Amino acid sequence: MTVGGSNWTVTIPSITEAGNNYAGTYESATNQILLATSVPLLLGSGKVSVHYEADPTWHTSLMLNIKRTGNGTTLCVGCSLTGGTAYQVLTLTDVELFRINAVLSLASYSNIPIQLQLSGVSVTIPATTYNSRVVFTISSL
Repeated sequence: MTVGGSNWTVTIPSITEAGNNYAGTYESATNQILLATSVPLLLGSGKVSVHYEADPTWHTSLMLNIKRTGNGTTLCVGCSLTGGTAYQVLTLTDVELFRINAVLSLASYSNIPIQLQLSGVSVTIPATTYNSRVVFTISSL
């Protein structure tokens, strides 16, 4: 699996009036991350899982969500991607994002677009820079 794209820096607007809170939810570009992956015919199908790691600081009130926004490109006839098209919460342990199904050939995909969403932004969270790393894993079913 190859992970491409660029770092996502969320621009959070300043609060200009006392008593206001942040909008709370922010979305990246629909193709913020681009995945390239393949599953050999012998496996038949594979599972792409994902989790996040604090890098180095993350606040537990912040929620990072992820979804697949398209199928990317493939030359494999009869292969398919399933799942992962609705936002799901990233956790510190792997959660399944989507599956790749191979039919009679190598299931090879490129440019699978992934979108991120940040929620839980609030004035109650101490002001500092928070960073996390998204980690993808591919495995057989």
